[in-house]
Amino acid sequence: MKHKRRIVALFFTLLALPILGLALISMTGRRPTNLGVRDGKLAPCPTSPNCVSTQAGDDQHRIAPIASSLPAEDSQRCLKQVLAEMPRVTIITERPDYLHAEFRSALFRFVDDVEFFITPDEQTIHFRSASRVGHGDLGVNRSRMELIRQRFAGHAKTSN
Repeated sequence: MKHKRRIVALFFTLLALPILGLALISMTGRRPTNLGVRDGKLAPCPTSPNCVSTQAGDDQHRIAPIASSLPAEDSQRCLKQVLAEMPRVTIITERPDYLHAEFRSALFRFVDDVEFFITPDEQTIHFRSASRVGHGDLGVNRSRMELIRQRFAGHAKTSN
């Protein structure tokens, strides 16, 4: 019986170590200092596959921007509504043509930085979504941005 308890305890210890390790890694990610719009551009994606951007020059990171026929102020309002409906999102920076939000994963609390750059003259919303830590993201950033695009379209229809 004692031997069985030790095996069970060892099993749970070995199971807990990777979970604890991932949780500790998620805490090491600090907010990047290169965020924001400079000369009409968001920061480029790193070489790792855990980032998508409408302004990326390569197919791995490139994603289509959000089209909007709304005035910039209404586009931003719609974006904020979409973000408010999503779990574990905090808006960090808000300016008339820019939003920066942090998305936290449910289990390990990993943070992804998502930026939106609203260009009223182009009727376009450029964005960048990047994981703070790790190499891959299993397509989470791309999927999230496609979901935001769909929800934005729904909100924009009701705003017209």
